[in-house]
Amino acid sequence: MKNFSLLILITLLAGCSSISVFTDHDSGVDFSKYNSYAYFKPGIDKAEISDLDKRRILKAIDNQMSNKSMMKSDAPDLLVSINTSAKEKIYVNNNNFGFWGWGWNPWMWGGPNQSMVSTRTEGVLYIDLIDAKTKQLVWQGKGKGGISEYAKDRDEKIGVFVAEILKNYPPERTL
Repeated sequence: MKNFSLLILITLLAGCSSISVFTDHDSGVDFSKYNSYAYFKPGIDKAEISDLDKRRILKAIDNQMSNKSMMKSDAPDLLVSINTSAKEKIYVNNNNFGFWGWGWNPWMWGGPNQSMVSTRTEGVLYIDLIDAKTKQLVWQGKGKGGISEYAKDRDEKIGVFVAEILKNYPPERTL
């Protein structure tokens, strides 16, 4: 039972670490002046994902921005845009098993060679924050990972994905 619990814990941690995140920002911008946001509809309309997933992403962004005391507004300080891309990754796993005494010759080293091929779709989500007055990109977050289109808990997984990206917003001030 103890080993089974450890296996569950390792699986959960591996699932969380499957998202890699990168953020970048304009170091000359004072992010404390941004208190409100709105969505940049032309940018969001270009994202090549289903409308359901767009709504999931926007809902997750709303939750994260609310946690950061940012308010939605008709006269925003920031415009939020998203973009996505996806690639099919192919993984080949070669297993070479060898056993002493396998087969008719007790000195023979060998056994079956097995190759397993699997594919996984790796998606990238970009979240862009644009200064509403200057129309300049001031912050960008990029998350890379996999979310199966067949997952039953897509809302939760997309929420975690967005939270990981926005974890580094606003960037820490450097003096």
